[in-house]
Amino acid sequence: MSLRSLAFAFACLAAVVAAPPVRADAPVPDAVVQTIADDLGKAIDGHQAELKGDREKLINLIDDILLPHFDIDYASILVLGQYARSATPEQRARFARAFYNSIAHRYAEGLLNYTRGRVRVIPSKGELNEKRSIVRTEVVLDDGKTLAVDYAFRKTREGEWKAYDVIIEGISYITNYRNQVGAEIAKSNLDALITRLETQGDKVLETMAGDQKGGQ
Repeated sequence: MSLRSLAFAFACLAAVVAAPPVRADAPVPDAVVQTIADDLGKAIDGHQAELKGDREKLINLIDDILLPHFDIDYASILVLGQYARSATPEQRARFARAFYNSIAHRYAEGLLNYTRGRVRVIPSKGELNEKRSIVRTEVVLDDGKTLAVDYAFRKTREGEWKAYDVIIEGISYITNYRNQVGAEIAKSNLDALITRLETQGDKVLETMAGDQKGGQ
């Protein structure tokens, strides 16, 4: 199983979408992660061949299961880092949509290897913080080894717990992409990056990742 593909399954960014009405029994972070893991397994198990031949259906499946549980706006601002302060609301929205679409097309097929039981949620200890929380999990790889994957959550103004970052073996998803995006914007400007993401999609992400490795 691709590590980045599984990380994407829980951490993709997207354009801001309207949040559903908050229930009085809104689930706590541990339950949110378990629900995503279970729903992905149910949706993918036995449908790999069908989904592999229908990319749009696979993307829609990801959207339906993941997006309601992520603080999209907040995550997008964190990825933009210092550039978010000078970006207009339109630029932030365009960036979020283009960035998500690029990530979705880059990692979607990797999710076809996902099956139920891959993720074990480690029960939280102590009382739940009122504003932020970390959900710790273990991901079972094909060779039987486990991988530590943590999910950072924050409570929205509407009272929902939503994820905004994934930390894989100590490496933050937000920090990783913030560095890549920041380096790309520094070369040109935010509008240029947004346009490239809108027109070239996942090829831009591959280029940014390659540039980052080359500079290390």
